[in-house]
Amino acid sequence: MSEKVFPASKPAANGTAGTNGTAAAPAAAATTVPNPTAATNKSHLYNPTSRLPYRPQPHNRRRRTRSGRSICCCCCFWTILVILLLLLVAAIAGAALYTLYRPHRPAFSIPSLRIHRLNLTTAADSATSHVSTLLNFTVIAKNPNSHLSFFYDPFTVSASSGDVFLGNGTLPAFSLSKKNETSLRNVVVSGSNEVDAESVNGLRSDLKKRNGVAALKIQLDTKVVVKVGKVKTKKVGIRVTCEDIKGTVPKGKAPPSVAVTAGSKCKVDLRIKIWKVTF
Repeated sequence: MSEKVFPASKPAANGTAGTNGTAAAPAAAATTVPNPTAATNKSHLYNPTSRLPYRPQPHNRRRRTRSGRSICCCCCFWTILVILLLLLVAAIAGAALYTLYRPHRPAFSIPSLRIHRLNLTTAADSATSHVSTLLNFTVIAKNPNSHLSFFYDPFTVSASSGDVFLGNGTLPAFSLSKKNETSLRNVVVSGSNEVDAESVNGLRSDLKKRNGVAALKIQLDTKVVVKVGKVKTKKVGIRVTCEDIKGTVPKGKAPPSVAVTAGSKCKVDLRIKIWKVTF
């Protein structure tokens, strides 16, 4: 009986049987099928010519800070420039007004002075001394300005010799118009004061060294208003100091002695502003 021949195992799909009866590996298994999606992603990542998706950038705060600083610097510059221009205009206007009006301080002088009494007495205990004084003099006030007028309040007058206060007096109020002067006669300064013995001894020693000649100082204090056209300033203080007045002290019942005032100088201390100009 003949043998039946059975076919070999199932042939491998898409392949040929091997010589040893085993199925050969399919050709398709040797190679992998490329993934189109992966290829697309790789080309997108590594292609330098491809465009990246738009992403909005955060706001630049540094630019805003710099712009704010530039505006602040600009404002400061223009403010300083305007202030400098205003100061320059004020200086030019003040110089022009000063040149036009040429303000000058008033002038004072004492042409004559008489010493009626100047007595120095010391107590028995030498602790205190007494000074009795009577002076009479004339004051001349001048206004050298062509555009300014002065209005004076009442004056307070005081007299001294060295460190010793001799007495005081008053002067009535008056005014001086442009380029005018006035003479105030019979200005009386009197006093009867208790003074420390040391000061009186020093004055007595000076009188002996100068053969009875006393060096006097007269001081006048008041307030004044200056008028320029229709403009008036506020009241300001003024002090007039007249020094280097020398007079012989009369003794006993001798007549009043006439002091020498030719070399005396009167200093006027007045600081007043007119349109930013001080004189």
